[in-house]
Amino acid sequence: MAEAGPAEWIEAGHIVGAYGVKGWLRVIPHTADPDALIRYKPWRFRGAPGSLEPTVLDVQPHGRGFVVHVAECATREAAEAWKGAVLEVPVTVLPVLPAGEYYWGQLIGLAVETQEGRSLGTIVRLIETGANDVLIVQGERERLLPYVPHVVRAVDLAGRRMIVDWDPEF
Repeated sequence: MAEAGPAEWIEAGHIVGAYGVKGWLRVIPHTADPDALIRYKPWRFRGAPGSLEPTVLDVQPHGRGFVVHVAECATREAAEAWKGAVLEVPVTVLPVLPAGEYYWGQLIGLAVETQEGRSLGTIVRLIETGANDVLIVQGERERLLPYVPHVVRAVDLAGRRMIVDWDPEF
């Protein structure tokens, strides 16, 4: 997958495959409200063939996400090549969050360090569970860290790092 986009763009979803035979793309958003992502524009796709900022022809809600038709993708085979691409939107189109709250896309790519300065890796994704969100941190091995205040001690978006209270042996 391509490197993370500039800080002014935020990961907001990903393409999970093709839909139909005319090049539509199935998108799973990283938002609590999939319809909200449909309203956030412009979009760009990172890791997709063709245009980074596609010409969106149509978007329709579908299941827990939506399907989108872009001018740059006209066949099912072309749509399959877009599988795994990341959908990004400008941070400026998202609602402003209260201090200390972050969008998932802002956390993806942050370096994770213990309070003692030991590197645990990089946040590659988050998952939602019934109790709390979980950070997937990839370093010398994969770690699952709960995204809770007693574990996550500081988030430094400008410095692209997160400080955690976590035993590196876990």
